[in-house]
Amino acid sequence: MKKEELIITPKTKVFDIIEAYPQLEDILIAYVPTFEKLKNPVLRRTVGKVATLQQAAIIGNVNVGLLVNQLRQEIGQNAEETNSEEHQYIYQKPEWFDENKVTVKFDVREMLANGEHPVAQVMEDLKKQKDDEIYQLIAPFLPVPLIDKASSLGFIHWIKKENEELFFIYFKKNM
Repeated sequence: MKKEELIITPKTKVFDIIEAYPQLEDILIAYVPTFEKLKNPVLRRTVGKVATLQQAAIIGNVNVGLLVNQLRQEIGQNAEETNSEEHQYIYQKPEWFDENKVTVKFDVREMLANGEHPVAQVMEDLKKQKDDEIYQLIAPFLPVPLIDKASSLGFIHWIKKENEELFFIYFKKNM
């Protein structure tokens, strides 16, 4: 993608920004330290291609408008009013959660370390889940694109953050 064609918005993919404007990588990492991992070319091609700036802002717990406008300013684009829709991510333990109903536990850390992307596997697993079953995903960062995809397919979730590099995300069919 040519630089003059890429207008930075909340929906712009992180990969596209870094490819078009390599100088923005350090600014993005300063806002979202988790994205330091994107210096790894394999992760850049997997996670970076699906994560949008809006999702990066959620992962980094920063205001998407501030992030977008900071990046735009650095490359000479005008600041924009960013009126992005906010997604609700659930961090409070829900009523539906029951540890005994967790039927699948999928740890994606090794898969990500090998440069593989777990979305297809998780979606396939979720399609097999019965209404009363709970699926546990274990990840080294908050997988916002994956949560958004599961939500679009009718799953509810709960995020249990153990620390900065360990997240448990539970999915259940929304009935």
